[in-house]
Amino acid sequence: MTGVRSSSVERLSPLPSLDRTGAVMRAVSGYIGRSKLKPGEKLPTERQLMQSLAVGRSTVREVLRQLQTLGIVETRQGSGTYLRRAVSANAIHMPLTIDSASTRDRLLQTLEVRRGLEVEVSALAAARRTREELAHIETKLDEMERIHLATGDAAREDLAFHLAIYDSAQNPMFRQLLEQMREAFQGFWRKPFNRQDFASRTFPLHRKLFEAVRDQDAKRARRVTLAILAIVEDDIMEMSR
Repeated sequence: MTGVRSSSVERLSPLPSLDRTGAVMRAVSGYIGRSKLKPGEKLPTERQLMQSLAVGRSTVREVLRQLQTLGIVETRQGSGTYLRRAVSANAIHMPLTIDSASTRDRLLQTLEVRRGLEVEVSALAAARRTREELAHIETKLDEMERIHLATGDAAREDLAFHLAIYDSAQNPMFRQLLEQMREAFQGFWRKPFNRQDFASRTFPLHRKLFEAVRDQDAKRARRVTLAILAIVEDDIMEMSR
């Protein structure tokens, strides 16, 4: 088992307070490139990254999770984080965000990307889902419906349902793209405009989307996804007035 290179701490410096996750991603990817780590070699520990970069554990773990989703590193229980494939700093794509002061513009621009991805993801999920994946999607849907009916706020469960759809499309690139745009996408699940009812009208359509995936009806899955996103767009326009 290859240990952490002794120069790892020397190559990392404390980070400014803004954009911590992006800064840690850039610092870690830069370290990988400058150190010329090879597949199988170990990255600095979470504690070393926290101390060297002066950031919290949650930020470090979020970055390592993103790198793992991208297939760049793997975490071995009780052992540490290891490089899976050789990359340069320029080869690691940073999480994508939209720089706009307007919540309305950020959401509308991101919605265009969501529409391009999720319509196809839903169709592929309908065509490719396994029995086990369908059961997982239904579990997430049941939980979303339970929380929504009990509290009216099932944002976390709604996101989990959509992530299950992404995974059942059986194309890891979709999930990687989602991870890169996660920060922008999460704006939809943070109750924009301080409105608890944002996109609440889409709630019944999630069951219809599940049924389309269950019935392996790709065309219907596309239509329902477009209907969900059309309601989201209507709410953005209405609530931003």
